[in-house]
Amino acid sequence: MCPLSINDLHRIFVKLVKNHDGILSIDDLNWLLERIGVYFGLKELEDLVGKSSLNFDEFLIFYDSITKQKDDDDDYSNEIVTVAKDEEEENKEELEDLDKAFKVFDMNGDGFISSEELQIVLERLGLWDEINGKDCRIMICAFDTNFDGLLDFQEFKNMMLHTTS
Repeated sequence: MCPLSINDLHRIFVKLVKNHDGILSIDDLNWLLERIGVYFGLKELEDLVGKSSLNFDEFLIFYDSITKQKDDDDDYSNEIVTVAKDEEEENKEELEDLDKAFKVFDMNGDGFISSEELQIVLERLGLWDEINGKDCRIMICAFDTNFDGLLDFQEFKNMMLHTTS
């Protein structure tokens, strides 16, 4: 049995899956392994795992196999937990920053960003002019997944993560 509980491992797995599709890529798995001092080439790791990505059940099998190979199971377990906590703290800080940015654009505090609010903030920042005026509506529309003409926090977050990727 794993030194970590299934719930702990599931929480770690969810944190590692960068695109939130429930599939852990070899790149993300390799990132975790490198953070705990285990180094593989991507091709070598893919050959070891037998595929280019893992679902949660496959991740559990892989986790069990690497902890059994280690003389002291707690070393890997503790390191994986530490990496997951570090990642969780980074995500928390990122969300706090996004929340602050959202509040700058949500000038009336209604929980939504309109194209007018976006335009006003961009004007204040010197990033808007008459020529680019239509871009605010286009930018809102590009990330407005519920088609209400406004950006809620989740849509704003998606927009910001998309533009920084």
